[in-house]
Amino acid sequence: MLHELIESPGVREEVKLRGAVGVMALHGGLEAGTAEAAHEVATATGASLYSVVQPDDLAWHIPSIRYDPSHSHRLRQFLDHIAVAVSFHGFGRKELKETILVGGRNRRLATAIGDAIIHRSSLHVVTDPGSMPRGLKGMHPKNPVNLPKDGGVQLEMSAGARSPHHLSAVIVAVASVIAGEMTSSADRGGRLET
Repeated sequence: MLHELIESPGVREEVKLRGAVGVMALHGGLEAGTAEAAHEVATATGASLYSVVQPDDLAWHIPSIRYDPSHSHRLRQFLDHIAVAVSFHGFGRKELKETILVGGRNRRLATAIGDAIIHRSSLHVVTDPGSMPRGLKGMHPKNPVNLPKDGGVQLEMSAGARSPHHLSAVIVAVASVIAGEMTSSADRGGRLET
């Protein structure tokens, strides 16, 4: 399924291998603002980047757990290079207008990112997976965000959270935490804290 998407006309699959923290956007172009946020955070911090961006005339939503690294050399290369990931996603639920769900299996990093977003924005931030809607928790072991050795954090952002005002605050918050992770990792000889 993934290989069909990335071979579709106009779809861009991008990988930049830099730091041990990786930033992802699996549904760029489809979930507005996610690819842009991932690119900005990766550029600001020196983090590695993996993104798939669809053209405006394509709306193919492949669930994250169907992003099989064996179907994309670039995704496999990215996941082999990094120790931990942060993945940007979007969702649309009317009852959660200006909300960010901070999921994924690396709960220490999820809490740090959630706290940074709370500090820098007026968004409603949910860090407890038990309080998140099913399917938006980012906890499945096959989800690419959880495949690096230290797991990762899935940021599910409502349409309101992806508005320019809020998204810029989210980018700054996430970048500050990732920069801290990369500095701490360098101080520990390249090992990330789990």
